[in-house]
Order: sequence, then C-alpha cells, then structure tokens
Amino acid sequence: MNIRLYVLQRITALIMAPLTLGHIAVMIYAVQDGLSASEILGRTQGSIIWFLFYGTFVVAVSIHAAIGVRVIVSETFKFVGFTLDAFAWFVLLAMLFMGGRAVLAVTLL
Repeated sequence: MNIRLYVLQRITALIMAPLTLGHIAVMIYAVQDGLSASEILGRTQGSIIWFLFYGTFVVAVSIHAAIGVRVIVSETFKFVGFTLDAFAWFVLLAMLFMGGRAVLAVTLL
C-alpha cells in the first residue's frame, strides 16, 4: 500500500474513533429515554451541529473504507494500476453519495 494511503487511513481512524463513541452515546441516550424515530428526527432536523457531526463521520468512513476495500481487492483479485484506483474511487464516491443523502435526510430536510 502507498504510504500516503496508509497514513490517510490512520488519520481517518483517529477521526472516526471519537465520532463512533459519540454516536454510541447518543444511541444509548435515545434508547434509554425511549425516544421514537419522529422524536429523534425532531431533535436532529435543522441542526447544523448534527449535520457537521454526521457529515464528518460519513467523509471519514468513506475515505477509510475505500482505502481498505482497495487493499482487499488488490490482494484478492490482483487488480493494479488504473483499474484498482478507479474501483477505489467508485467505492469512495458511492459511499459519500449514500452517506451524504442519509445525513441530509436526518439533519436538513
């Protein structure tokens, strides 16, 4: 693996760790308080804070996963060069698109 990709994946892991703990804490709070889906959406929609929190999470996860999948595909299917890079970019863009839509649906719509 390229050293830049290695470092980038480690940086995204450092970003994801506290965001994951924050997400789990919020989910535990929501479950313990017995909040319904509509109550949760009522608290998250229109919130720039939740948009930034989950938007950052989606970007970090997308980059991290695309690099990881790139390594797995390289080792498993022996993809190299342009094919490998194109596949990794596809995974990254697909995850950004899907995650971004979810973040928008929960926070801004």
